[in-house]
Amino acid sequence: MLRLLLVVAMAAVTAKVYDDPAANQILLFKDKTSGPISIMTTSAGAPIEYKEATVTLNERLIFNEYFMDSMTHLVRERIPERLVHAKAGGAFGYFELTHDISDICKAKVFNGAGKKTPIAARFSPVVVERGGIDTSRDARGFALKFYTEEGNFDIVGFSTPMYVYKDPLLFPTFVRAQKRNPATNLIDPNMLWDFLTLRPESLHMFLLVFGDRGVPDGYRHMPGFGIHTFQVVNKHGDIHFIRFHFRPDAGIKNLRSREAMKLAASDPDYATRDLYRAIGNGDFPSWTASIQVLSEDDVKHAGFDVFDVTRVLPLDKYPLRPFGRFVLNKNPVNYFAEIEQLAFNPANLVPGILGGPDKVFEARRLAYRDAQYYRLGANFINIPVNCPFKNKAFAYNRDGQPPVKDNQKDIPNYYPNSFNGPAPYKEKGKVELVEVYQDQPDNYGQARELYENEMTPEERTRLVENILYSLGPATKFLQDRAVKMFARIHPDLSERIWQGLQVNRTSIPYYSSWDD
Repeated sequence: MLRLLLVVAMAAVTAKVYDDPAANQILLFKDKTSGPISIMTTSAGAPIEYKEATVTLNERLIFNEYFMDSMTHLVRERIPERLVHAKAGGAFGYFELTHDISDICKAKVFNGAGKKTPIAARFSPVVVERGGIDTSRDARGFALKFYTEEGNFDIVGFSTPMYVYKDPLLFPTFVRAQKRNPATNLIDPNMLWDFLTLRPESLHMFLLVFGDRGVPDGYRHMPGFGIHTFQVVNKHGDIHFIRFHFRPDAGIKNLRSREAMKLAASDPDYATRDLYRAIGNGDFPSWTASIQVLSEDDVKHAGFDVFDVTRVLPLDKYPLRPFGRFVLNKNPVNYFAEIEQLAFNPANLVPGILGGPDKVFEARRLAYRDAQYYRLGANFINIPVNCPFKNKAFAYNRDGQPPVKDNQKDIPNYYPNSFNGPAPYKEKGKVELVEVYQDQPDNYGQARELYENEMTPEERTRLVENILYSLGPATKFLQDRAVKMFARIHPDLSERIWQGLQVNRTSIPYYSSWDD
């Protein structure tokens, strides 16, 4: 009887494991193959004999090609990780246009209700390294690549509707302030709070980071935002400006601090696992895509800089206009090939979408391209996951670090030429990206609106606790500077943080007052 119960229990455990594609991927591979899929070979394709693959003792290593091939490759397997957004989950699927928006944008991907376009998505904490945790208190990247018939279109967005700074000159400072102290190699709250209190426009976004929305409950419940105000043009040459919003159809859900802390210890890959498992089980996550639309006249009479990425555009003034949804229904077959090498660039635009006229967008056009050159080489666009596979690319770029694919075969490699090489198209009434004047940022008002009218009393309490956990270990003059800065946002916020600092708690006890 005991043996029977044990067999039943083991069968139940096995069945539960098989319901989890993330935990059981390698067993599923075994089930769908009848035996070794092939004779083992070297990278050059030569078959490997059994003895070479199993023992090297008392043999000459340099003549064992399996040893030489695998050992020399092993020490070259890692490429430079991203400076930010190093860790990520990702998947593939399609975008379906539910509402034609050709009245404002001539891009073919957004013309013709019912049209489906293949997409790739990558979700990523900003600060943690590649081996870090998924449940850090942090903003998240929300990047989409549309493989359109006119080339690839990338939206390199965030989980927050606003960004940290208005002047791209601050990017190196912002990144380094959140990364490790160069002397101690530790995350240093003095560095972070020095930046935040010197650049108070950053507090608009960081109120969300320190609030309930700072730790999403997996990527399936995380919203996304384009953050920039994109300029678009229709076939008549009429100009409009839009901001992208992506809301998860399963609802926005977030983790409380204590739950996030527990998951950091028990399942540091929580969000990545949850996404893979859901897709593997056929529970395909989806997001509704909407835009806020502004005319040229709206921009002129807005009363504020609508291109300021540290601000949100008020929804009551510029309501959301739904135009589509995207579904993720395919997990990567090989993570490194398809997600780690997935390269985004805000400069990947298509006719009808001119990008953002703000300086942060302009700087990202340089920074993202340069980062991919550094990480993946000059021909990163030839890596399959980055190829514009819905149309063929005809560039004049040649040679360089592989992959070069067919290297454009025998096509002339310079332009202009007289020998029938690729030629540019001519656009009648071509519209240029507008030039805008941007003043200095000042977003205390929007941060005050967020604290006063968008947070419940309970959310404010948790916000204060999370700020205290981060600010508590910082040096006193930074604490004092932060209290003064918070007073400009709201006196209640400043007073509560000041009171919390007076308790003189150490960093660890801050956990004890967090919600269960």
